[in-house]
Amino acid sequence: MGESLLAWGRVLACLLAIVGVSAPPAAPAAQKAALACANPALPAAILDGPAARGGGAALALIDVRAPRAVLRLAVAANDSSRDLGLMCVTKLRPRAGMIFVFAQASDWSFWMKNTLIALDQIWVEPSGKVDTVAANVPKSALDTPDDRVARRRGHGVYVIELPAGEAAADGIVAGASLVIPSLRASQ
Repeated sequence: MGESLLAWGRVLACLLAIVGVSAPPAAPAAQKAALACANPALPAAILDGPAARGGGAALALIDVRAPRAVLRLAVAANDSSRDLGLMCVTKLRPRAGMIFVFAQASDWSFWMKNTLIALDQIWVEPSGKVDTVAANVPKSALDTPDDRVARRRGHGVYVIELPAGEAAADGIVAGASLVIPSLRASQ
C-alpha cells in the first residue's frame, strides 16, 4: 500500500508540474544579526535576528527617552565593551543600539572598524543635551583597509549608536534633550 501511495504522489507531482503548479519555495535561512566576531555579550533585545554565537552575561540594557521615541540601548561602560561596540553586527532592531559611557565629557573619536551596518552616532553631554549628530556613518567590510574606515568625532560623556536614519526619525538633532538614566563608566 505504501508503494501505491508513493507512486500516486509522483503522478500527482508530475501533473501539477505540467499545469504549472509548483511547491512553494523554501524559506530562506534567517540572516544572522551578529556574526561570530561580534561581542558575545550583545543582548538579543537590540539585535534584529539571531546572533551567530552568544555567551556570558549580556550587557545591561537601558531605556533612553528621545523627543519622539524610547530607545532600547545596550550599555558599553568599560574599555572592552566600548572597543567591541557594534562590530560584526548585521541588523539592529528599530529604536535599538548601544550607548557608550565615558568617565568624563570630552572629545571622543569613533573609528568604525568592522562595523557592517551604517549607523547614526550621537554625542551627548552629561545634562542629556545632544552636542553632535553624525548621520548615516558608512559601514565597512571585514576587509576594509584601516585608512578607508569611517571616523567621526564629537563632544560628550555618552555616544549613542543607532541604525542609520533612526536619529532623524526620533527627533534627535543637535540641541535636543535626551532623558538618560544615571550611568557610570567602569574599568
